[in-house]
Amino acid sequence: MSEQEFIFGMHPVMEAFHAGRTIDRIYMQDGLKNDAAIEIKALCKVHNVYIHYVPQVKIDYLSKGKSHQGVIAVLTEIIFKTLEEVLPEILEREEIPLLIMLDKVTDVRNVGAVARTMDAMGAQALIVPLQGSARMNAEAMKASAGALMHIDVCREKNLRDTIMFLKESGVRIVACHESGANEIFREDLSEPVCLLFGSESEGISTALLKLTDSEISIPMKGKVGSLNVSVAAGMVLYEAMSQRRSIS
Repeated sequence: MSEQEFIFGMHPVMEAFHAGRTIDRIYMQDGLKNDAAIEIKALCKVHNVYIHYVPQVKIDYLSKGKSHQGVIAVLTEIIFKTLEEVLPEILEREEIPLLIMLDKVTDVRNVGAVARTMDAMGAQALIVPLQGSARMNAEAMKASAGALMHIDVCREKNLRDTIMFLKESGVRIVACHESGANEIFREDLSEPVCLLFGSESEGISTALLKLTDSEISIPMKGKVGSLNVSVAAGMVLYEAMSQRRSIS
């Protein structure tokens, strides 16, 4: 992580919020209860920023000797939006929603590669959880070849609530994993759809799978049982683009 991604100290962090800087996450020392800490917690709630509560030794390590007052903000170039903002904008442009939701994908290179393919295939928004997702840092931006600046990134507090909002808005939720019953070529991806992917290690959580409208898989002939999430996302997105072109 480059030094330019950090802001150290209570008041500089508050000023960053008030100046409109986009903050990826906050590291706060365990047990801080002063007025400034309370204000930062309130700002994080308003701006949907996750707080990592950590021991002082962690804060000292990250600050590398700089004065930190128990708080460090990590900045990002990416402008986060909410899905409630993004979905109406997609519909106003008369586009068919094609969204990607990532559950427990923590590798920044995978997230960046998914974003790069999304931009190429015409997908409009990437949905990630506020907690338990890869950091949207310079490495993710590099892996995306800048695509994270060209697609909407929605960082949501609760993916279950997000799925329910999408379903109520007429967007089908399609889970993509190796045990999915339907092959991607047999699934209608030309309609409004959100494609849900999980990490290679944990997959999609059972709680989210229960909410999906369909489960699909990529037919494979080799001996390897699964694909990297960014590769899988690229294949499914290409199939979606192909289907949409055939009816346009």
